[in-house]
Amino acid sequence: MMGIIFYDLKGRDGRNFSPYCWRTRMALAHKGLDFEHRGTAFTEIKDVVNGRFKTVPVIENNGEAICDSNEIAKYLETHFSDRPSLFGGNAGEALCKFVHSWTNAVVHPGVARSVIFDIYDHICDHDRDYFLASREKIFGMPLAEAQAGREDYLEEFRQSLYPLRLTLRNQCFLGGENPNYADYIVYGAFQWARTIS
Repeated sequence: MMGIIFYDLKGRDGRNFSPYCWRTRMALAHKGLDFEHRGTAFTEIKDVVNGRFKTVPVIENNGEAICDSNEIAKYLETHFSDRPSLFGGNAGEALCKFVHSWTNAVVHPGVARSVIFDIYDHICDHDRDYFLASREKIFGMPLAEAQAGREDYLEEFRQSLYPLRLTLRNQCFLGGENPNYADYIVYGAFQWARTIS
């Protein structure tokens, strides 16, 4: 029986920083699953699973390949149902969809604005041209400008996290007494900032 292979985004010195890959790493840990880790640079993703996917995370398990952190979490929940649940049922899975949307709409833009040029400084050399062109197209400006003034923006970003602080003031995790996939969604965003900046 072949084990799980986890394709993770890597930078220089093996630095793993993708918020979506951190979600998958935590989901695998939550399930207590062993895996083979394969760091993958941006421009190497085309070589993963015969080029079937354009992004990581990707996992392979017994001949199946799954891309997208949310799809991977659902796969792990279904295929390893004897292990601790990531969602705690359908209601928990539905709530995780909201947390995913909130994190992508609020937390990720705040983090990206603060670390985007730091990412450029830490990615593999052969990824730099791709990253610069693709991210400057997204931001509509040079990356150094996109990150400029991040100290001034920091307080506004902190204020946007106030609902998260209020929730965690009264319970240990978004999942309640124990973490669930909602926690890993938010955790991934903060690991992105921590590991790259």
